[in-house]
Amino acid sequence: MATNQKSAPKAKKGGFGGVKDAWIILVICCILAYMFYFLVLGNPDNFVGGDSNGHPANLMGTVYKGGVVVGIILTLLLTVIVLGVERFFAIKSASGTMNLSKFTSQVKSLIKEQKFQEADALCDKMRGSVANVVKASIHMYQTVETDSTLKKSQKIAKIQQAHEEATQLEMPTLTMNLPMVATIVSLGTLTALFGTVLGMIGSFQALSAGGGADSMALSAGISEALVNTASGILTSWVATVVYNYFSNKIDKLTFALDEVGYTIAATYDSNHVEA
Repeated sequence: MATNQKSAPKAKKGGFGGVKDAWIILVICCILAYMFYFLVLGNPDNFVGGDSNGHPANLMGTVYKGGVVVGIILTLLLTVIVLGVERFFAIKSASGTMNLSKFTSQVKSLIKEQKFQEADALCDKMRGSVANVVKASIHMYQTVETDSTLKKSQKIAKIQQAHEEATQLEMPTLTMNLPMVATIVSLGTLTALFGTVLGMIGSFQALSAGGGADSMALSAGISEALVNTASGILTSWVATVVYNYFSNKIDKLTFALDEVGYTIAATYDSNHVEA
């Protein structure tokens, strides 16, 4: 049996939507990190006499002495940087082509004046997640307005439901890959602790052997411990900044969505009386 009810318009997904398989980024970063560790940091030119088992001649040689755990930490650091760039372009695309505050102000004014065609055209110009949600809410507003079978409270509920459903569809694009960044915040510190413990074990082994001949082993163990501590702290620091920065961006987008959604529902409530 055919019905005349309009179907909700599909959201227009334009621009960069993000990388869904973040583990691929992790694998590529791991390969690049260990290539950098062995080929660049482990270059004989970074050591006295060209022997990688000897004393480091510069900072890169010192970092190489941190051991293979440095490769893990470099993997995490490189992954955070790449995911930060990926989230930047994904959230920028989701934010639309206009200033978010300006768009929110303009679309709220148009909705209050019930200029829905103009608001819809503004959403087409804006694009992105916020525009997609607003379009879905406006469409439901126009749909329930012609439905005489529903009470006013039911119509408002349907508008709010359409807004919430559209928001839920857009949120995965915004928050995608941020859980991995949040995990690296902790992993950076834990991996640094692991490398530090390994370095200290080497130092205590050198001490237990006794004699001046083991001074090189003692210094190597201390160097390994400190290098891993420093690089792990740097990784966690970068991961924390990246995570908080993009979490704040998402919070602003969510607030804008809630603000416009409330305006649409309130506009219907104020412009219609219960039949």
